[in-house]
Formats: sequence, C-alpha cells, structure tokens
Amino acid sequence: MKIAVLGGGNGSFAAAGDFALSGHEVRLWRRDRDQVAAHRADGSRILVKDHNGRHDMKLALVTTDIAEAMDGVELILCPAPAFAQPDIARLVAPHLRDGQVVFLPPATFGSMIFAKAAQDAGNQAKASFAETGTLPWLTRKHGPFEVAITIRAKRLPVGVFPLDRAPHALDVIGRVFPDAIEPCGDALSGALMNAGPIIHPPLIVMNAGPIEHFERWDIHKEGTQASIRRVTDALDAERIAVREALGYGAPHFPLAHHYAEGEIWMYGRGSHDRLTDSGDWRERIVLTEHRYMREDLRLGLSLLVSVAGLAGVATPLAKAFLAIGGSICGEDFAQGGRTLDTLGLGGLGKAKLQTLLRNGF
Repeated sequence: MKIAVLGGGNGSFAAAGDFALSGHEVRLWRRDRDQVAAHRADGSRILVKDHNGRHDMKLALVTTDIAEAMDGVELILCPAPAFAQPDIARLVAPHLRDGQVVFLPPATFGSMIFAKAAQDAGNQAKASFAETGTLPWLTRKHGPFEVAITIRAKRLPVGVFPLDRAPHALDVIGRVFPDAIEPCGDALSGALMNAGPIIHPPLIVMNAGPIEHFERWDIHKEGTQASIRRVTDALDAERIAVREALGYGAPHFPLAHHYAEGEIWMYGRGSHDRLTDSGDWRERIVLTEHRYMREDLRLGLSLLVSVAGLAGVATPLAKAFLAIGGSICGEDFAQGGRTLDTLGLGGLGKAKLQTLLRNGF
C-alpha cells in the first residue's frame, strides 16, 4: 500500500519505519527543511529497533511538500500531537482525494478538525477520517533517524467520520494493522476511547513535585503508585459514564486492563510492565510544556468535560485536573482547551450531532 506519514516525532518515525518493514511504500512528510535535507542525505532511511533486532529501512520519499507526500496514497497517517492538528489539517485539506483515509492515532476528536478543514477549503472529495484510542506503538526515537519500538498494539478501537464511509476506511486501515482493528462506531466514540487524557493527567499533576525536583523522572515507573492508580480508575469511570450516556456500548477498554496481567488491553497483556522495563520513559520533563500537560490534560480533558455536558454526566475529577493543570501553567484550561463549541459543534444537541457524525457535513 502507498502510505503518507505526517510528522517528525516518535510516533511518525515508528509508523514510517514499521510500515516500511511490512513492505509498504512509505512517504514521510515533515515541516523542518533542515531535518528533511539531513534525512535525505542519510539515504532516507530509518533504523527500527524491536525485539527481533535492528532493521535498516528505506523510505520511498522524505519531503517537505505535503502534496507530493499525499499524491496517490490510500492512507494518510498523522500521529502528531492534538495541538498540531489545526495547522496540519489546513495543509492537508486542499490535497485530499476520493477514497483517501486520514487516520489519527489518537486524536482527541481531531477527525472533525481535518474534515472541517477540507470543507473550509472547498474540497468535496469523499475522504474518510478515523481515530483510535492510542498510538499503535510504544516507542521512542533513539537518534535523528532511529526509533525503538517496545510494543505494537494488539487492539485498536477505531471510530470513523462520516460513519457511512466506515466500511472502506476500516478496510484500508486494517490492511496495515491486520487483526488489530476493532470498529467502535463513529468518530466521537473513537475520541472517547483515547487513553491519554485518562492515564496522563494524574501522572503529570500528582507527580509535579518529583518532576520539578529530579533531573530525570520515569513517570510510568516510580510515578505510577497505588494512590495515583486509584485516581486514574475514578477518572476513567467518568469517561465510561459519558460513553454509556451517549449510547456507546462495550467494550469500553477500561484503563485498568492496561495494568492487569490477565487482561488484553490495546497493547496486549502485561503492557505496563513492558513499558517501564524498557527504560525509555526515564527522561527530563518540563512540567508546563510536556505533551501530557498541553495535549492530554488541556485538550483531552476539556473535550471530555464538554461532551459530558452534552450527555448530562458529572465529571468532577476531569474538571479538577483542568483547574489544577491550568493553575500550574498559569492559564485557564477550562476556557482555552478543545470543546464542542471550539470544534464548531456547539448547540447541536445529541440527535443532530449523531446525524452529522453518521452522514458528514
């Protein structure tokens, strides 16, 4: 399959390298001209390290030209942080063609941002937009063009916009993630599978002291203590209550299964222990700038609170983390985040929103 991967971070390099390893034709787009030039000079290769060893993979194209990257591809994968989505969506919008699938793993309802950008650009192509609950790889870059993949996802709950195009979108995505895709309905259902806004806000806020004190801190190892796990489960209960109030059925992929040895979560069994054993998450964390704060807490929880308001569900913990995170950063996260209003969906009501999610704009 011809695939365009957008971005230059951990997830984008894992995607590009892993897809090339599986035999796909991969084009990597990123905005940094100097890094693209350096990558080309290095042979447009990515060194992938996993449990099977080291794999030196050649990409079909590394470019700053997004039209060139997207031309003729079936799948466009963008694992960039949610706060980068509006800018990337505007660049993508004019170049979408019939049948192309934009896959955002995960997205915080970013599928609506990409779809709305295409509409605003006057592009009437019958493209699909999909999102899932987690990045399909636990991964870290170990060099400019080198990436380590600790775990590949085993289960990816995927929601599609518009839902009427789900069969095609799921077929395309399923060809690069064989046996891993689990349809979960529309794009909002997919957004409410996002694990980041559940696991990361308690970790970043409740570990604020050691994060600021220590030069390097493993937020997933030393930072995951029993008290924090209890809070995480309570926050996840708010997410699941919102899903149920909107009529989305099980499985809800409760985050507790990520930590339980006998459960098969998105990354399979025993994924948390394998994550912490890798040592890749012992790092310097800038509390006010880290994506766990700027993406998962600020954007992810503001979306959850907004959708909970539509569903009539109380979310006291989500609101508390928004207030505390905003205080840490000196901002009003409740007003400056991602909501149904900021996505242009405010005031629709449940019935009209469900119709839009099914049929598109």
